[in-house]
Amino acid sequence: MSEELLINISPMESRVAVLDNGILGEIYIERHHKLGLVGNIYLGTVVRVLPGMQAAFVDIGQSRTAFLHVNDMQREPRPAAKSSKVEKADDELTIIEAAADDLAVTPPVVSTQNTEVMPVSKTLIQHRLHESQRILVQVTKDQLGSKGARLTTNISLPSRYLVYLPSSEHIGISQRIDGEEERSRLKTELTSLMQTVNLKGGLIARTAAERVPVDKLEEDIYYLLQLWRTICARRQETKPNQSSELIYQELSLPLRSIRDLVHAGTEKVIIDNVQIYEQVRYFAKEFVPFVYDRIVHYTAEQSLFDVHRVEDDLRDALKRRVDLKSGGYLIIDQTEAMTTIDVNTGSFVGGRSLEDTVYKTNLEATHAIARQLRLRNLGGIIILDFIDMLEQQHKDDILESLQSQLVQDYAKTKITQVSELGLVEMTRKRTRESLGQQLCEPCSTCQGRGFVKTAETVCFEIFREIMRCARTYNSPKKFTVVAHAAVIDLLLTSESDTVADLEYLLGRVITFDVENLYTQEQYDIVLD
Repeated sequence: MSEELLINISPMESRVAVLDNGILGEIYIERHHKLGLVGNIYLGTVVRVLPGMQAAFVDIGQSRTAFLHVNDMQREPRPAAKSSKVEKADDELTIIEAAADDLAVTPPVVSTQNTEVMPVSKTLIQHRLHESQRILVQVTKDQLGSKGARLTTNISLPSRYLVYLPSSEHIGISQRIDGEEERSRLKTELTSLMQTVNLKGGLIARTAAERVPVDKLEEDIYYLLQLWRTICARRQETKPNQSSELIYQELSLPLRSIRDLVHAGTEKVIIDNVQIYEQVRYFAKEFVPFVYDRIVHYTAEQSLFDVHRVEDDLRDALKRRVDLKSGGYLIIDQTEAMTTIDVNTGSFVGGRSLEDTVYKTNLEATHAIARQLRLRNLGGIIILDFIDMLEQQHKDDILESLQSQLVQDYAKTKITQVSELGLVEMTRKRTRESLGQQLCEPCSTCQGRGFVKTAETVCFEIFREIMRCARTYNSPKKFTVVAHAAVIDLLLTSESDTVADLEYLLGRVITFDVENLYTQEQYDIVLD
């Protein structure tokens, strides 16, 4: 697979596009006035402790207070774990290892210490935090809609090959590194290096660490150690009268993409800004030297994203309908609770039978669904409504195809079996806003419903409102209806008989005025 990274810089925002064989696979956008918070470390102040939720709200200097759950806090110190429990810790790191390779995710830490039950008084959040307490926290999820950022006290610092966990004592290996021999080598070398540099805490080897020589791992460890010392020093220097203070800020999007997205299969990194080009080359030379010669400065007059059709793909990614090459299509609806994706055959009738047509459409849809999940950054609960299939083998093939397509996804996913109704339930890790949430806002006309009342419905509402006003107020001699042109047209044509009957019934004149600034649902009744 051929992969390229396109980095587009403008005064307003930075954008990074990942092309798989020339096709847009992922897009990352960072507005300069609204930088992402994931990975940032703050010295915040506890605003409120909620024992009923076992959570606390923490002021980190943002528009909304951030949320900290007791499960995201460091566990109280315990005696060192016995060797028989070390292997169990490997299972506990499943989520961390998968998250360690996400561009926007700083993985949370799962304590690998003894799993003995702690006294209740030491595990309840009301006994660990109090209002006005200052606490060092790290953002794990950006503010999404009305929800504040999600926090953890388990700090984690990523580098190119490793993730440093100051509050853990475990060495983990990314699950994407399959070979047992390589996993064993990394674990042995990291253990030895930590003893050599006297590094306290834990480490996770990221996917990029596979077959990396020990000297490169050592460089990463020294970098992380120095970074942690700097963070500790900044914490000591904070002013006691400040409610919150930024202690550490994650790298900018262009540098983050070089650290987290490039790999041996990345053919080119094309950048259209000379300053960022120089920054990225300097960063790559220090931390990702293998990609240094693949970084290219784009100087042509035509926009970089226009040349590679990224702008067109971005526009399509905001549409509700996604057409398949065969003639079928997907309908994607994102709601507060979940995202639904409906698969339809559309104009495709090329199968030998109905079952064959359905099977081919569903199979093609798995490729499109996997791409759209990454491109739109859809997260949370996702319901896939495949067309009903009769044969169990076809259902198994669809699931297998979907699983194989999601292997390239940086976000952790979990998929269920095909239900009797042809539905597949899945989850995808969500840490930042989806593409639609980043670039769009609810429609001012329909308020996000996705539809508006018909002109006929509004006409009937107007009739009811006129009758209510006539009963309530005795003085008006005339009613003036101010509404959208489509509503007024209907009142003067199809509903003219109803208007005449209403005038006769009420004994009052009804006149009409068009207001072009009104939406179809807006109207006013003026009493004269």
